[in-house]
Amino acid sequence: MAKTESYPLHGGQLQQIAERFGIPVTQLLDFSANINPDGPPSSVLSTLRASLDDPSALTEYPDLQLTEIKQAIASYARVDTRNITVANGFVPLLEAVLRALPIRRCLLPVPAFVEYRKTLGRGGVEIAPYALDPDSNFKYDPAAMVAADQDAVLLANPQNPSGICHDGALIRDLVVRASKKKQYILLDEAFIDYVPEHSLTAETDEFSNLIVFRSVTKFHGVPGLRVAYAVAHRSLSLSIGDSVPPWPVTTLASRAVSAALNDQPYADRTRARNIDRRNSLQHELEQLGLLAYPSSANFILFRLCARIDPNLFWQHMIVEHGIVLRACTNYEGLPKGFFRAAVRTEEENSRLIEALIETLFSLAPDRK
Repeated sequence: MAKTESYPLHGGQLQQIAERFGIPVTQLLDFSANINPDGPPSSVLSTLRASLDDPSALTEYPDLQLTEIKQAIASYARVDTRNITVANGFVPLLEAVLRALPIRRCLLPVPAFVEYRKTLGRGGVEIAPYALDPDSNFKYDPAAMVAADQDAVLLANPQNPSGICHDGALIRDLVVRASKKKQYILLDEAFIDYVPEHSLTAETDEFSNLIVFRSVTKFHGVPGLRVAYAVAHRSLSLSIGDSVPPWPVTTLASRAVSAALNDQPYADRTRARNIDRRNSLQHELEQLGLLAYPSSANFILFRLCARIDPNLFWQHMIVEHGIVLRACTNYEGLPKGFFRAAVRTEEENSRLIEALIETLFSLAPDRK
């Protein structure tokens, strides 16, 4: 039987799982990583091919000013280039923020992405956990969250792993309340591309205490390029940018991501398809008697009934069906039995449901 600590720390660790269970990687279907199942825009692939035919993409140093990618981000997110900091992922950006700002104690709503706590800890920041209630759909309470003695609040919208998206007005209220107490709001909007109407990215010039983190790789299906960006008030952005090492992304990544961000039809199709696929998958999960939370992202958090052993369930899905789910045991504040499933194509989602039907019956044949 698998032990709790033997679950992968992150989703998408197929090689580790394949070696552990003796299954070829090619036979595994990954529902543990929240990547656009349709892959990157065709413009990304054509841009990369053209760049490889251009020797300067490899023989010359990347642009220190990151002009091209910042312009693409500015147009996409509707912000000024002077408000943008680019790096090769969320963690380097958060580390840069912690170096640039006087943050010594941070409120952390849990459950949350495991790298939040790890990065804050490495930065010497004292962490004040704030437990979110699964029974109330992990609701944020702005008044309670800024009441404590702290320098900052680190939170996500939509949340990870729940997928819950709070109305932008509620998050704005939190920023206003924090501003009055001279607290920073570190807002991770890694999945906001699915619900851009709730983003606060374009409001960073209005609030000098707000830093928004955005991801490019998940929504646009290019996690291998490792590109993320932070948007902040101009008074903060320069300090944050100075805390990022030079040449944070490659020329190839910069060109490819710029092409992705400029492909608006791709973004529109992705949102529409994800809504249809997610709603259908959520309905099927609920039909199986599973508690599925109302996600706004490209994944769904669900909980098993108490009669089913989570370890056996996770292993059975891999060994018998080649399906890898994200076991959420290492999310602080979540009791056992929680799993996260990415929203994939219609055919792949159907395969997941068929595997769940067999697995749930095998492990709890008396369930009603």
